[in-house]
Amino acid sequence: MTQESLSYRDAGVDIDAGDQLVERIKPFARKTMRPGVLGGIGGFGALFEVPRNYREPVLVSGTDGVGTKLKLAFELQRHDTIGIDLVAMSVNDILVQGAEPLFFLDYFACGKLDVDTAADVVKGIARGCELAGCALIGGETAEMPGMYPAGEYDLAGFAVGVVEKSAIIDGSTIVPGDVLLGLPSSGAHANGYSLLRKIIARSQPDLAQAFDGEITLAEAILAPTRIYVKSLLALMQSLPVKGMAHITGGGITGNVPRILPPAVTAEIVQAAWPRPKLFDWLQREGSVTESEMHRVFNCGIGMVVVVARENVQQAVQVLREAGEPAVVIGVIKARAHGEAATTVVSD
Repeated sequence: MTQESLSYRDAGVDIDAGDQLVERIKPFARKTMRPGVLGGIGGFGALFEVPRNYREPVLVSGTDGVGTKLKLAFELQRHDTIGIDLVAMSVNDILVQGAEPLFFLDYFACGKLDVDTAADVVKGIARGCELAGCALIGGETAEMPGMYPAGEYDLAGFAVGVVEKSAIIDGSTIVPGDVLLGLPSSGAHANGYSLLRKIIARSQPDLAQAFDGEITLAEAILAPTRIYVKSLLALMQSLPVKGMAHITGGGITGNVPRILPPAVTAEIVQAAWPRPKLFDWLQREGSVTESEMHRVFNCGIGMVVVVARENVQQAVQVLREAGEPAVVIGVIKARAHGEAATTVVSD
């Protein structure tokens, strides 16, 4: 008996849909092009020429995803900004070492490809690349039947930047007396969402309710991660930056110590910035302790910058002119034996 001929489509993979997606995303990617890109989307590999204005260029790379924030994007059927989160997680990380992001690649995996959903996601990725000034030069779309529940997908991203070897920022010059500046976050960014989702599951709020001004609770929760690239590159060109910490998983008390030399501690004053309403809501609804809030969430500060005291006024001015309302949030002190590397004090 002759068996029926099977195709890849019969197995759950639609090559035509994949081709359609590539054509849909090309205009978005084209908007992100910058000097150094060789070729376009569709090749087996992405080509980028190292900028010639660097004497000793050092490449800096980073990769990340968006964690369980994806689960909320699925539940709320909002896919147009999650790609900004994806880009932000990587470009903000390489930025703190002084690197200018050059290009970005993404990986989108699903059980069954929905072209409209995937196009929305990639459109967000392209927007994130525009905000970071880097090129979206390639990626991968993987349709894998049986690997993911219907309507769900996974995301990963990879960024490469460049910094002059002599200009690498590693925190080694930080000394007592230096000052910490805080740059505001746009919300929870893409960290702490396992706890955030547990709080939502327990409190069962109406996510469509007006929450903070004109936005809903859903909009506050899914607000895309702030990308700090252009403002901080402007700062680095204006004055010496001693250290930067991207406040991601581990919160304020977990990330600031990553840039500090062993002999110093960072004392951060909680009242130095207004905590966004979202974090007050999370703390109240989840009965989360203050120390846990600072260990999990950014609590309104998405990036911390360390500068010498004599450069504080100029740094704040440069950042504000670049659209970042930076505030002084703390100081660097000598670290006593057994003292924590970073503490958040109430006043």
